[in-house]
Formats: sequence, structure tokens, C-alpha cells
Amino acid sequence: MTDTVKLVSLAIATPEHVIFQKQAVEASARLFADRFEDFRHLARVFDSAGIDKRHAARPLAWFDEPHGWQDRMQAFAEVASGLFVEAASSALRQAGLEAGDVDCVVTVSSTGFTTPSLDAQLSRKMGFRPDIERVPVFGLGCAAGVSGFAIASRLARGRPGTVVLFVSIELCTLAFRLDELTRPNIIATALFGDGAAACVLRSGEDGLAEVESTGEHLFPDTLDIMGWKIDDGGFGIVLAQSLPPFAEKELGPAVTAILARNGLRVEDIDRFICHPGGMKVLAAMESALSLVPGTLDHERAVLAEYGNMSSPTILFVLERAIRAGLPARSAMIAMGPGFSASCVTLRRAA
Repeated sequence: MTDTVKLVSLAIATPEHVIFQKQAVEASARLFADRFEDFRHLARVFDSAGIDKRHAARPLAWFDEPHGWQDRMQAFAEVASGLFVEAASSALRQAGLEAGDVDCVVTVSSTGFTTPSLDAQLSRKMGFRPDIERVPVFGLGCAAGVSGFAIASRLARGRPGTVVLFVSIELCTLAFRLDELTRPNIIATALFGDGAAACVLRSGEDGLAEVESTGEHLFPDTLDIMGWKIDDGGFGIVLAQSLPPFAEKELGPAVTAILARNGLRVEDIDRFICHPGGMKVLAAMESALSLVPGTLDHERAVLAEYGNMSSPTILFVLERAIRAGLPARSAMIAMGPGFSASCVTLRRAA
């Protein structure tokens, strides 16, 4: 019989710079209002986004100037490295482990990259063994917090006793574009922040929760809902207006199907832990999952304090849910480019 996989520890980290929403809207007005006719209409999203502040890889003044790939990726390499070490070291410390105990590290990001990957660049500083297995994953977007967690849990399940470190890092603000006079770019400016999270997973050990099941759903013909448009200036956000109504209509059946493949029903879930992509998306998720409006309170609190950090955001919500006390069974849900939905169910540890 395969040992159960446990979430042993969870740690979060954020960059040092903080941007309050009032500062963000003032800066955006200064940079866009005279050049983009629809800005004043779109600026209302800063007030309706439900965000008080967010953390950023660079101070606010950095965004006043244009930046190309070199600037953006240099900033990513510097800041993401620090967040990796902070989050991973904290998760290992909570688990009573050292970096030399780690057998495999899974790292997800969709907002920057380095080659060699961060795990290799930081191997000596962290103290990883030379025989560590590295699994860097790029391109899963907001869903990567759940999908990457699922990958890490399956690796732990397949080799009992293996210590798997999962690290999620996103520096969304580095994708800010002065030259993109578009609705999606303004909305992204109002929504996204930066952060990182790390988990230790291991089979057959005591832990915070048991990883019960994993699953994904890829919706056909939905490539235009979310993603990156990549050009010489960097990443450009693809974000369709149809996302909230799409989620309200399609998420419920997708989650029902994922759960059914694992012998579960929606009614078996005591608490959904959802990626807070935005206030409209949260309302759509509550509707899709037949939840009372306002149920996703941890999600709204994380969104207010940190903004949408893409993949690590759901781990910030999970961390808050753990502190509040997990119910008998919970399900992490996130949606991302593809367009896709990812689900992991957790059982409260005995």
C-alpha cells in the first residue's frame, strides 16, 4: 500500500517594497490618463478590485521608466532568488529539516525565468545535495500553485520517504508595460502583486494535512482567455472580459468531474480554498460552487493584503486557512492559462 502524502510545512514570503492601492491609481493616472482615452473609465477597477496594498519587486518609481527584457529578467533573478531562499528556508525550518534532506525540488513561475534555473543557481547557497532532482515548471500561470503542488505530491507519493520541496515564485509587477495602452494592461496594473511560497511534502510522515487527490481540467478552444503576449518589450497580459462569466458557467462541472474521478462529490468538501484572481472571479467561483456569497473570506483577505500574486496566492490562502483550522476535507481550486482548472483535495491530519 502506498504511503499517504502529507503537507509537512508551508511558508510565505514577499518583497520589501509595498505599493498601496491609492499610490497605484495615482501613478497609473499620471502615466496613462493623457495617453489612453478610456483610462478614466477603467480607473474604477482600482476601487472595485478589493485590494488595499501589494508587494513589489521594485519601488514605485521604477515603473515610471520603460524597461526591456534585460532589466526585467535581471530584476527577476535578483528578487526571486531572495524570495526562494527565504520561503524555502522557512518551510524547511518549520519541518525540522535542512536543505541537505531535500531529494527533489519543484519550482513554478510564469513571470520570469533564469537558465540555469533558480534551484541550480541557489543550490550551493541553500545547501542542496549534488544528487537533488530539479523540476522547474513554467507557463501554468495562476493555476501553478495548485498544479505544482499536485506534481510535488505525486513525486512524494511515488517514492516513499522522499522529501519534496515545492516553491512558487511570481513577480507579476515586473511585467508592467508603459507602452500597452489596453484594457487588460490597466486591469493588471490594478490587480497584480508579487510573492512566493514554499511547502515541504513527504509520504508517511506527520503533517498539517494529507494530500488526498489531485486533478486538472483543460477547457477546449479557450487559449484567448488568459496568458502572455510576448514581444520585444517583455510580457503583455492577455485577459479576456469573459473570464468571470466563463468561470461561473464552466468551473462547477469541471470541479465535479475532477472530484468524481477521485470518488468524491462536491458535497464531500467542507471548505473550498480558492485562488483569488479578483473580486468578480471570487463571486463567480462562489456561484459556480454553490457557496453562499461571502464564503471565501480568507481569499478576500489575502487579495486585500497582497493583491493577485498569480501562483503563490492560493498558498497564502491555504496558510491562512491552516491557521484558522482546516476542516475534515478541503479542496484547493485555481484556474489558469490553457484555459484550465486544477484541484487538490486535502484531509485534515489526525
